[in-house]
Amino acid sequence: MNRRDFLQSASAAALASTTIARAATPAVKPVRLGVIGAGSRGQEDLRQFLRVPGVSVEAICDIYPPRYEQVNRIAGKRVPATANHHELLARTDLDAILIASPVSLHAEHVIATAQTGRAIYGEKALGFTVEDNHNILAEVTRHKVLFQIGHEYRYAAWAQEAIRRVHAGDIGTPTHIYAYWHRNGDWRRAVPQPDPEGKLEHLINWRLYRETSGGLGTELGSHHIDMANWVFDEQPQSVIGTNSICRYHDGRTVGDNVQAVFSYSQGRRLVFSSITDNAKQGCELWIYGTEGSVQITIEDATFYYEKKRSNAPSADKADSKTVVERGVVTGASYSTAGEMPYRGPGEKVVTPTSEDPTLAAVRSFIGAVRGEHEIFADVHCGFRAAIACAVAHDAVFEENKMAIPGMRG
Repeated sequence: MNRRDFLQSASAAALASTTIARAATPAVKPVRLGVIGAGSRGQEDLRQFLRVPGVSVEAICDIYPPRYEQVNRIAGKRVPATANHHELLARTDLDAILIASPVSLHAEHVIATAQTGRAIYGEKALGFTVEDNHNILAEVTRHKVLFQIGHEYRYAAWAQEAIRRVHAGDIGTPTHIYAYWHRNGDWRRAVPQPDPEGKLEHLINWRLYRETSGGLGTELGSHHIDMANWVFDEQPQSVIGTNSICRYHDGRTVGDNVQAVFSYSQGRRLVFSSITDNAKQGCELWIYGTEGSVQITIEDATFYYEKKRSNAPSADKADSKTVVERGVVTGASYSTAGEMPYRGPGEKVVTPTSEDPTLAAVRSFIGAVRGEHEIFADVHCGFRAAIACAVAHDAVFEENKMAIPGMRG
């Protein structure tokens, strides 16, 4: 065989193998996405959606025009844009809607979308106020639309495996959860100048103002509340908390730190803390059980186990440790043995994948849109976390214990 015949034969074989591979790979059903709210979180969600085969973005809605070009760069094409969500929803070329607008607008946008019957991926929190949450749940249920809430850590492989083991009894009975989201930064976005009336300030930094934001307890704490609900298999019954402006006296009206205690049945508790001037603790959640603990972070999970010891009262022993001071024999001063924090290694959770939680979440949503499986983080999951956030938002200002209502009906 000469060189030309060899190359022709090789090319034909390569073409045949490519054709066979394509035939063996099932075609994915296209999903055409519309976006309401294309700010920082909306753009991150969109990046992850576009990594899922068959997904395209066909229209966006945002009231801040500079975001149109930002989305165009992400999509690699010019995406039709509007400032009116009704105009976007009137389109006939959209299969699903990503809603990532400010939380105070979620009710308006989710309900309008639900009335069109389209599948919805809604960023957390579900709604802003108690009534918003009840209304969203009612409309999504009434129109029987597919809805997934953006609690992406429910889709993190290490979190799923850790909580599966907790439910299987690996740490005994879970009784307390301590959750932290500590950062060192003012939580502020840059605002183009001049802005004499502060319109852009409130548009871009809506998270800093009480009329549009649930503050740190909602924007960050909603993830931890959802995970506590997952562990305890219920929503909290009440909350008490506090917040203050300790560091950033810049006109914001939500606290730059918040602490809240959520009460569950059987005396169980979630204790949440967020501060913005020290990042030592980072983002982590500790589940404490009667036989061990598990630490879950945004990247991994690690189990720790309690030392076996008797809880029976100990009798005084004649040969117990004593000290002699100034000729007087007395019992030893308090011993630190057994009271120091454990600083050794734990048992790291091993999973087949460590896929980005947002990518895992949106991939799962697209699978549900295509009819491949049910939604895990559904509207009821979103309600149970968001209703707690809505009440906590008032509780941390009132500094009173407040009851958290359940679902109606």
